[in-house]
Formats: sequence, structure tokens, C-alpha cells
Amino acid sequence: MDMQTDYLGMTLKNPIVPSSSPLSHSVDSIRRLEDAGASAVVMYSLFEEQITSESFYLDYYLSHGTDSYAESLSYFPQMQNYNVGPDEYLELIRRAKEAVDIPVIGSLNGTSTGGWIDFANSIEEAGADALELNIYYVPTSTYLMGAEVEYIYTDILHDVKNAIEIPVAMKLSPYFSSTANMAQRLAEGGADGLVLFNRFYQPDIDLEQLEVVPRLVLSNSDELRLPLRWVAVLYGRVDADFAITSGVHNYQDALKGLMAGAKVTMMASELLRNGVARIGEVLNEMSSWMEEHEYSSVRQMIGSMSQQNVVETAAFERANYLRTLASYPPVR
Repeated sequence: MDMQTDYLGMTLKNPIVPSSSPLSHSVDSIRRLEDAGASAVVMYSLFEEQITSESFYLDYYLSHGTDSYAESLSYFPQMQNYNVGPDEYLELIRRAKEAVDIPVIGSLNGTSTGGWIDFANSIEEAGADALELNIYYVPTSTYLMGAEVEYIYTDILHDVKNAIEIPVAMKLSPYFSSTANMAQRLAEGGADGLVLFNRFYQPDIDLEQLEVVPRLVLSNSDELRLPLRWVAVLYGRVDADFAITSGVHNYQDALKGLMAGAKVTMMASELLRNGVARIGEVLNEMSSWMEEHEYSSVRQMIGSMSQQNVVETAAFERANYLRTLASYPPVR
């Protein structure tokens, strides 16, 4: 069975790619992902705050107290709440590229067009095969208009594309007023791929401690439906490679993502919950299903159930809304 697919200009041996997560925090864990069958790996995200904070504090501590003893210059700030800093991140990419044969995709997370974007060039020089831009932005200002939010994305993409030559994928949220138009603008702006969708981790309230606390909830297969719909709608209309990264847990989820039009389906929660061996299991089950249903390759399957290739095109739009609601039987 031909499981190869093409993503960001790279030919991958199969469409299962571990998405950005703690699974890529060490060379050993990246090697385990490759051994389990992963065709590429997206590194965990390096945050804008890590890069700018380290730059600010390094400058401060190098210049502060210059009249003191030389030993006083040996103390440096400790990065809090992050696993490693920028230098360690680059070194991990270099070592990973030496240790594995699969592509390594860097990941940057930020919300501005500041100097941190220059770090994209450092990621490229470290050997990354591509870069995923994860713009995790929650616009809370009541005066910030939707168009201004969209320009944040397009401006960052513009600056990064001017800084590097490796392919760039944009990881998007589903909260634009016009998702289709935003996807088109990013593709026209040079995005080689679009990753749908970013999961926004929502805060919770601890009723005993009366504190606002983070709550990390792993995804489930039900979350696949939103990116599935939009990939199916955009496939063939927007000139970019699509990746689905929410709700992929089993072989059925992966097959659906490919049929909608995704070139790769990305997994994280399933691997964190049940181990990286799930990659091989999912691939074997995909291959068996494809053989049973007379598919000769993954490429043959991609986009076969997109909006432009199905009879019921309204199933992806409002016309299916009433039918869906009416299909649920009331409790008697």
C-alpha cells in the first residue's frame, strides 16, 4: 500500500505527523516517534516571550553592576515556566536532525512583528526542514477591530517569509469572521501550508481556592468535525497544503481528514494518553481499510470527500443545519 503524501514540499512516508507537544522535548523522544512510524515531527513551540525575555534580561544582567567584581557578572536570570530557552531549542533541533531521518519542523508561537521573528532564521540555520507559526492570540480589547487582528497574522507571515527560505505553515484558530477569506489571504501572502485548528486552552475557576487556574484537557474525536468541515470547504479553492491537528485519535479520524483534503493528519493527545505506539497501530488499520475499500494510495484518497467532490455540497454549509437538528430524537 502506498502511504506516501506530500506536505510543505516534502515527500513523507505516511500522513501521520505528531503535532507540537511535550513529545518532542528530547532527542530520545523524537527518535521514539520516528521508530513508532511518524513521518515527520513538529517541535514543541518556542514562545515569543521566551526569546524577548531572555534578550532583555541578558542585556540587563550584563550591564547592571559593571563596577562590581567580575564574579557578579556570572549570575543570569532563570527562565520560569518554560522547559528550555532559545539556545537549547536550537541545539535540540541540530541534534534531532543528526539523530533521525524524518523531517523536523520548527514551531514559533507569538503575536507581534518584533525582533523575535528574526529567530526564524536561526531555526532554519539549525537545520529545520520547515517552520510552523502558531499565532496564539486572544484579542480582549473592546476597541480592537477584526481587521486589525487579521493583519497581525498577515504581517507576521510577511516578515517571516522575508527572513527564511524553508516552507512556512500557519497554524490558525477557527475564530475569524471569514475563515475562507483569511485562508486565501495567507496563501496569497506566501503560506505553504495551513494547520487547522489551534486549540485555545481555556482558564477555569477553582471554587475552593478562589483562583483562576489553567485546565489542560486533551482532545477527543468529536473535535475533528470543525477542522474537517473547513478543510473540506477550502480544499481545491485555496492554494496551500492542509493539515488537520484537532481530534485525530484513530484510523477513522485520519482517513476522514485525508478524504476532506488534508495532506497530513497530526496527533498529540492520543499519543500523550496512550503512547507513541499508537502511530503504528493507526497506520496498520488505515492500510487494512484502504486495501478493503480498493484504495491504492493515500494520494488517491486526499480530497475525495471535499466539498467540490461530493454530490451533497450543502452538507458543509447552512443548508444542512436544519436537517442535523431534526435528526436528533427528543427524550420521551
